Amino acid sequence: MTKEITVIDSIMGSGKTQWAIQYMNEAPELEKFIYVTPFLDEVTRIKNSVTNRTFTEPNNANDEGRKLRSLKELIVQGEDITSTHSLFKTADDELIELLNDSGYTLILDEVMDCVATVNAGASDIRKLERASDIEITENKVVWTGDPQDNSRYMDIRMVAQAGNLFYYRGKFLVWAFPPAVFHAVDDVKVMTYLFDGQTQRYYFDLYGFEYDYRAITKIGDRYEITEYDPERERRGELYSLINVYEGKMNDIGSRKNALSVSYLQRISKAGNVDFLKKMQNNLKNYFQNVVKAKRDEVYYSTLKEIETAIQPKGYKEPKRPSVKTDRTPKVVIPHNARATNAYAEKWALAYMFNRYMKQDIKVFFQDNGISVNDDLLAVSDLLQWIYRSRIRNGEPIELYLPSRRMRDLLEAWAKYEI
Repeated sequence: MTKEITVIDSIMGSGKTQWAIQYMNEAPELEKFIYVTPFLDEVTRIKNSVTNRTFTEPNNANDEGRKLRSLKELIVQGEDITSTHSLFKTADDELIELLNDSGYTLILDEVMDCVATVNAGASDIRKLERASDIEITENKVVWTGDPQDNSRYMDIRMVAQAGNLFYYRGKFLVWAFPPAVFHAVDDVKVMTYLFDGQTQRYYFDLYGFEYDYRAITKIGDRYEITEYDPERERRGELYSLINVYEGKMNDIGSRKNALSVSYLQRISKAGNVDFLKKMQNNLKNYFQNVVKAKRDEVYYSTLKEIETAIQPKGYKEPKRPSVKTDRTPKVVIPHNARATNAYAEKWALAYMFNRYMKQDIKVFFQDNGISVNDDLLAVSDLLQWIYRSRIRNGEPIELYLPSRRMRDLLEAWAKYEI
């Protein structure tokens, strides 16, 4: 049976999460929810903001010491549940069986990574086969080794045991979220922006899901679901708050693929210290001299492997506090950061990156007849990243975006050309 999913595709700041809180507060008592969000602080927000029902967060205080077991127990008890995306990666047949006819509405705050590569090379795969730890049947990887294996292959073991691991093109392992989870619940709502460029959209296409687009509008003190119409997004207003740097320091990103993952990895592996030093100097010059910002007023992103190499003096990540609850990066944040307001006071930004879909994931979709829009994915991630700043409060920001491709995409978005 074809499952239709409601995609609430609404621009940042339109009130998607506020609508969800309002919706759950006003829902009939018998309706049950599973609310899934990327970050723990958003889990806490839901628990505190939905006052007409009690949301419970899965924990590892059980015989297995696993949050997945806790999630299953909460479903059996019919509790309202909120958790992070990461918990669902090991969703298995038992979870799907429990969800069937359970009456849950699943709300995804931001898209999930429904398809991902697993960190294992060809030699690792051969080693696991020789040791009889895995069997590969019609590209599906079955774990046949120690069911409690806690070696460096534990992540492979857990995903394979959940039935979600596939051998692809003879060299890499691909994890795919079990589509049966979406069929098992009564209703699915996905809240995001520019859904057409997201990996989850391609995943839905791959498995034959249908989706209906909606948006959110605030009318008085209430948030209402409305017809999807990108022309109402007032993109120009948001773009007018972004002062994009134009100048000599953009030279490092003039080539189309400059600052992409493959480009920066080649730079790093080749030991090209001159280029990395140039990136570092540009960052410092931009923050210190061009916009005159202090460390606490900035954030920037690049490829994780070179973060340390390009951190300029005076703008390095402060030492993390010992308190476990505060591990949020203060200066160097993920290039795909979204769904957090932890940086809402920052106003000087630098995106030292050129976003493309991972090649193996792109090939996986293309080989299955799904076309991929790299540009829409790139501008979607960039916009979400920008919106972590004080622009979310209607205040102007400064942006160093050296990749010419990324600058062009941002401008094209503002003009409704993409």
